[in-house]
Amino acid sequence: MEMSIQEIKRQFEETQNALEERENAAGELEELIARYREDERAGVRALAGRAQKRLDALEAERSRMWEMKRFEREYAAAGLVCGIDEAGRGPLAGPVVAGAVILPPKEILYLNDSKKLSAKRREELYEVILREAVAVGVGYASPERIDEINILQATYEAMREAIGKLPGAPGVLLNDAVTIPGVSIRQVPIIKGDAKSASIAAASIVAKVTRDRLMEKYDSLFPQYGFAAHKGYGAAAHIEALKKYGPCPIHRRSFIGHFV
Repeated sequence: MEMSIQEIKRQFEETQNALEERENAAGELEELIARYREDERAGVRALAGRAQKRLDALEAERSRMWEMKRFEREYAAAGLVCGIDEAGRGPLAGPVVAGAVILPPKEILYLNDSKKLSAKRREELYEVILREAVAVGVGYASPERIDEINILQATYEAMREAIGKLPGAPGVLLNDAVTIPGVSIRQVPIIKGDAKSASIAAASIVAKVTRDRLMEKYDSLFPQYGFAAHKGYGAAAHIEALKKYGPCPIHRRSFIGHFV
């Protein structure tokens, strides 16, 4: 008996939903596409066409991620490879946050520079990273510390803290463009590393989501500044509020001299 379009649609949906969970799902989807791409029903052919586009997109993403793990493969002989990145060097308020991530052998798709991802995608990937990573460390430098030692040194301090929170020392650090002083582990600085290395991209996501969530909490303490919206960056509304209300305890005094 011939299957109805709804039954075939359900088959396609179930198989596509499993693409990122089961290794054999791609093969199953290819079989479905081959079976139905020449079906006499236009609706069924359309289902096969959409499934082929989904399969092509997944293959392209896997190829992109293979390239994103080029540095991880290159330095694998050194031991565990850890990506390092930060979020929050530029804002007028809040801490700078650093992430350190050792990725698993298992594939994690869609990793990228956190700035290139939607907030929804970052949140989704953050949960995947925390669940799947071999290890994750997070470090912070407060606004007071930033004012005390400057933002670059505070960033290094946060990065050292993130590395120190890993359960064991990695063999090599892949850093986003910097060499961290005071660290004995081998370091590989990579220009625009968060767009070139999966581990650095993962670290950028962890740092960004951690900091964004923290700034949303600060928004409830200091609602007049709109921290939930701009995360402490120099948005027009933030500068206007700063001029109107003056600084709050999480403003970086060394950053706001032009506005207060």
